[in-house]
Amino acid sequence: MSTQAIRGARGLVLKWGAGRFYLDTVLLSVSLGLMLFGFVMVSSASLHLGEKMASDSFYFPKHQLVHILLGLAAGWGAARVRLDTLERHSRSLFWAGIALLVLVLIPGVGKSVNGSVRWINLFGLRVQVSEVFKLVAAIYVAGYISRHLETVRTSVKGMIFPLSLLAIGAVLLLKEPDFGATAVVMATALGMLFLAGARLWVFVGLLGLVAVAGTVLIYTAEYRLRRVLSFLDPWADPLNSGFQLTQALIAFGRGEWQGVGLGSSVQKLFYLPEAHTDFLFSVIGEELGLWGATTVILLFAIVVWRALAIGRLAERSGNLFAAFLAYGIGIWLGLQSFINMGVNMGMLPTKGLTLPLMSYGGGSMMVVCAAIGLLFRIRSEAVASFLGNGRKGLWPGV
Repeated sequence: MSTQAIRGARGLVLKWGAGRFYLDTVLLSVSLGLMLFGFVMVSSASLHLGEKMASDSFYFPKHQLVHILLGLAAGWGAARVRLDTLERHSRSLFWAGIALLVLVLIPGVGKSVNGSVRWINLFGLRVQVSEVFKLVAAIYVAGYISRHLETVRTSVKGMIFPLSLLAIGAVLLLKEPDFGATAVVMATALGMLFLAGARLWVFVGLLGLVAVAGTVLIYTAEYRLRRVLSFLDPWADPLNSGFQLTQALIAFGRGEWQGVGLGSSVQKLFYLPEAHTDFLFSVIGEELGLWGATTVILLFAIVVWRALAIGRLAERSGNLFAAFLAYGIGIWLGLQSFINMGVNMGMLPTKGLTLPLMSYGGGSMMVVCAAIGLLFRIRSEAVASFLGNGRKGLWPGV
């Protein structure tokens, strides 16, 4: 392969067995930057908590470092998986994800935290099953689109069938309960089907049905309705239902433009619940101000941009499964980060969603890193397809 062709790939070229791996340096740099940024902020937000819970100020930072190492291993492993192998097993992976959702609901197997049964212990690591299901759902929908693209574009059945199967997972997620993960999974699937060319009126109709279903779910569950009401006016009950949101808003108010300084947050000192997990973004806003919060938003925007650009590259290379998997990962990560930050800023009702690559947690870190690893694999195979088939003149430059 010529030096000119390698340069045109706009990325590091690594020797991988007998072949070459074309690494996206922008995505790698931004992902590692988010992980490092998140590690620093988790450390800042949890030192006092570790001292109280385990008599060790560095309890959470040490565990988060292990989570990051496990995440890097998961990403490396995912990047080694051939996409045709993943496509062949997409349906099996989906049903394995359904099985995990059933398993977590079995008494004695699933672990309850704050009234929700969302976790199982695997080899000493607590894994949130809904995080795994987000990835396998994206893999399944990408496989379905690649097999039935014309049906998706011309028939209502093309959209109804995959969404019906995903509804099984949605019901199981709501049993945990995990409304946030349900919304992310269904919205990601709808976005992938829309990008596949589903008829607009069908898409709008299904979107309306999802919105109606979401409204019904809110009104039929007291705790969800309470969250929505406290979101609309958190100051009406600032010491009870509105406590978490009001403390988050106070954190942003204290941060102003430049923040109060790294490590100087007051809200994290047992005022703001889940400061090192779901509400880490509020601590960032308090300690680093508008500039810190804006930096995080821009970094996630770059991740989404790279995912969509990689999907576009894969689609041009002719690999529809890889293309729509990349689109799905981009929609998922973008939507979850948007919801997390929106909740922190009082733009959305409270959801139990972490900030990808940043919040404390091993299961979430490993799954998101695996998704990023798949993006690397998708880009590498797409670049190899262009360069290996002598189509350098058609190289789209992403």
